[in-house]
Amino acid sequence: MPVSSRVQLLIITFLMFPAISLAADAKDVFEARTFAEADGRLPYRMMRPADYDAKQKYPLVIFLHGAGERGDDNLVQLVHGMNDFAKDENRRKHPCFVIAPQCPGEAKWVNVDWSSDRHKLPAEPSDALKLTLNLIAALQKEFSIDPRRLYITGLSMGGYGTWDAVSRQPAMFAAAVPVCGGADEEQAAKLVKVPIWAFHGDQDTVVKPERSRRMIKALEAAGGQPKYTEYPGVGHNSWAKAYSDPAMMAWLFSQKLPD
Repeated sequence: MPVSSRVQLLIITFLMFPAISLAADAKDVFEARTFAEADGRLPYRMMRPADYDAKQKYPLVIFLHGAGERGDDNLVQLVHGMNDFAKDENRRKHPCFVIAPQCPGEAKWVNVDWSSDRHKLPAEPSDALKLTLNLIAALQKEFSIDPRRLYITGLSMGGYGTWDAVSRQPAMFAAAVPVCGGADEEQAAKLVKVPIWAFHGDQDTVVKPERSRRMIKALEAAGGQPKYTEYPGVGHNSWAKAYSDPAMMAWLFSQKLPD
């Protein structure tokens, strides 16, 4: 087919199917920023609502990456999940802010052993998580963010961080989506009113599926009504299915703290 004919075919295709678009690249949507205070600095990426209007209030999603994305390049933390939030369709349906802070190379969102069967909530949050919580407060002063719609999610190490953050601040978050993480089951009673949807793969050999299963059972025993999806035949990368699920996105953005 001549080049001119190919161009004509592409033009016709886009006219007939305007919904067709190229896959979003989070690197082009998330701006690079740094949060600094006396206790340290935290590089992070931020996506703004597509048509930001300071007169409106927008939800804020906090995303905590996994261990493999630690560092200081302020880029690699976008590799999992963030392309899903950056999709044009999702940005139209769910206008929001999304932040993806980057944990330093040898640090953790939670100072625990990920391979253990259980752990206790540390007395204090890790330095990286403490900076992230302070960053949330700073962004609420800078932008028009709805305090009733703060959402937190993360995968693997970030799944642990998600459980940890919501256990420390259960009244702050309107919803939490921990993916292939683990939590202190003794914190369940504090979380019964927090909308939670956890995900895990049943073949995960990095973070044991039992970590999610037991926390969900603890929440149910305490009177909570968490959602839980366990993917059969899926290993550690359960985030691929979780973040690409339109039902999860719709559920997340429907949650709101009471007045």
